[in-house]
Amino acid sequence: MPDRRTAQEALERLIVDVPDWPEPGVTFKDITPVLADHHAFSAIITALAAAGKDDHGNVVVDKVVGMEARGFILAAPVALALGVGFVPIRKAGKLPRETHAVTYTLEYGEATLEVHRDGIAPGERVLMIDDVLATGGTVVATRQLIEACGGTATSCSVLLELGFLEPRAVTGDLPIASLLTV
Repeated sequence: MPDRRTAQEALERLIVDVPDWPEPGVTFKDITPVLADHHAFSAIITALAAAGKDDHGNVVVDKVVGMEARGFILAAPVALALGVGFVPIRKAGKLPRETHAVTYTLEYGEATLEVHRDGIAPGERVLMIDDVLATGGTVVATRQLIEACGGTATSCSVLLELGFLEPRAVTGDLPIASLLTV
């Protein structure tokens, strides 16, 4: 698929590794150069949105969620490309109304994510979008939030998968589309 190949090439060319950030031993994958390049950004949005369509190009989701914070940057334009709504998954204390919350383990700590209780209606099919799939904890927590609202997580689409951390060992049967695996 040309769009996917273009997206992969852009990621390989433009992602910058930042060693020892946010703490020693962690290599941060900086995607801001990808976002600053219009052609690269367009290609990745098209490629990420493919997970929300069937083999005939029909949209098969009702909502797109983006995980804080870089997932927001990607998920909102994916939702627009699919013609569906966007729902933010936020860190604890950032949403002003009643929420569902899940605490989980990161590759370098612990976090709590929240979603508005009415952000996803019962029965809605939801595509999850994030930048990096590392340990899989964020995906598992987000899926739990979607299900707490009564929705169904249909799949997850990410820019980059850190395969050496074996995230799919914890994400279960959820289909995951990764544009690039390292």
